[in-house]
Amino acid sequence: MAVSNTGKRVKIKLRIRKRIKGTAERPRLSVFRSNTQIYVQAIDDVNRVTLASASSKEKEIASATGKKKSEVATLVGKRLAAACKDKGIESVVFDRSGYRYHGRVKSLADGAREGGLKF
Repeated sequence: MAVSNTGKRVKIKLRIRKRIKGTAERPRLSVFRSNTQIYVQAIDDVNRVTLASASSKEKEIASATGKKKSEVATLVGKRLAAACKDKGIESVVFDRSGYRYHGRVKSLADGAREGGLKF
């Protein structure tokens, strides 16, 4: 029986999640990528709370028409880095959620690094 691409990604995601845990000092940066949008959250797994989030649906980012999806992902990463800096977070653990570290996921990570986050 064939496993779908989403099923493969979920298996990889669970394998990654076993090893990666976020804390209040160093939260987990979780990425979700759909065909059109990209979302990212800084999560404290110990207290089970989201500390900061950003997405391509936010007004400032969604109004940037004419940009490629990877350019939008860079803006989302910078936006999250700014939100984390406001909360005093400087270092994070990157959780790619089973997606390849390539394209939009890589652009988001690069944008977060440009914004001042350390991985």
